[in-house]
Amino acid sequence: MTSEGKKTNPSLGEERLRLVVEAAPSGMIMVDEFGRVVLVNSQVERMFGYSREELLGESVDLLVPSSVRAEHPCHRAAFFAAPQARAMGVGRDLYGQRKDGSRLPVEIGLNPLMTDGERFVLASIVDITERKHSEALLQEKLLELQRSNEDLQQFAYVCSHDLQEPLRVISNYTQLLARRYSDKLDQDANDFIDFTVDATRRMQELINDLLLYSRVDTKGKEFVSTDCSQIVAMALANLKVAITESGTVVEFDQLPIIGADSSQLLQVFQNLIGNAIKFRSNKNPVITVSAEDAGKNWLFSVKDNGLGFDMKYGERIFVIFQRLHTKEMYPGSGIGLAVCKKIIERHGGSIWAESAPGMGAKFSFTMPKLAEATRVGI
Repeated sequence: MTSEGKKTNPSLGEERLRLVVEAAPSGMIMVDEFGRVVLVNSQVERMFGYSREELLGESVDLLVPSSVRAEHPCHRAAFFAAPQARAMGVGRDLYGQRKDGSRLPVEIGLNPLMTDGERFVLASIVDITERKHSEALLQEKLLELQRSNEDLQQFAYVCSHDLQEPLRVISNYTQLLARRYSDKLDQDANDFIDFTVDATRRMQELINDLLLYSRVDTKGKEFVSTDCSQIVAMALANLKVAITESGTVVEFDQLPIIGADSSQLLQVFQNLIGNAIKFRSNKNPVITVSAEDAGKNWLFSVKDNGLGFDMKYGERIFVIFQRLHTKEMYPGSGIGLAVCKKIIERHGGSIWAESAPGMGAKFSFTMPKLAEATRVGI
């Protein structure tokens, strides 16, 4: 093969190269050190709209966008001055120019070749139009998510200010009516007052729970090295009254150190252990907290011997305000597990449950390891 790109009884090695280039799934183009095209495959024809007859012997600059074409000879000279396999244009967008003048985003890998004493560069060209389209869609979704989070923050502000005050007024004046006029009203009127007071109290709880849920992301703290054994001990201290009254036994061994928002992790363990106490059976509650190595993550579990539940509700229990029991049977708004899920996902983990009616429940969740902290024993 001469520097003009014409055939001169190609050797067996050149023929093999030609066959390999033609069979490649990406565009392949071979250029001499003068920038002339000496070999192309059908993928290049498809991508750029030129036939190989139109490209062979022509300058490869033909495929470079006109806006940067003047710079290309310098880049080519720099490559031949220090030839080595490398990706072209790392850290910046690259484009090729089709025959019709349109541009296409590409990734290019360069490999130097020597044949018959002549130097060439073999370029692998990948059309990344679809990838760029997917990246643009992802970016659009991220912007939508950001706007949604901003709306959520605004909603939280409204809840904490605009909705709280009217509720306090309703509750206060209703209770004032009860104190001043209960002896002057009939039983129905007193019942109505009680219903109103109870409804405003429950509405206040729902608003506070919504605030708690919305602030998992917006008010979360930075992750620090956190000893999970200490966090569980703190959760047990906070639940001391419920543990004592129910005769609950909580067992846990040494737990790992992870990178976490310690206050949110405390909330997770406190919610899960508190739920196990709340939904106990007629047996003395026994709760086991454990962790095991799961590769890149720690796998935590909180297991109890309580009421359990049907696994057809296994996803529903993690949805905000979803309950499996009436509030008369078990108090609460049904937000605890939803908050746990949101906190764990903020930490890069996931949570799920395993249970059966009358067989207790096991809540498992993953947390990424803190490799450095584990290694040095912080």
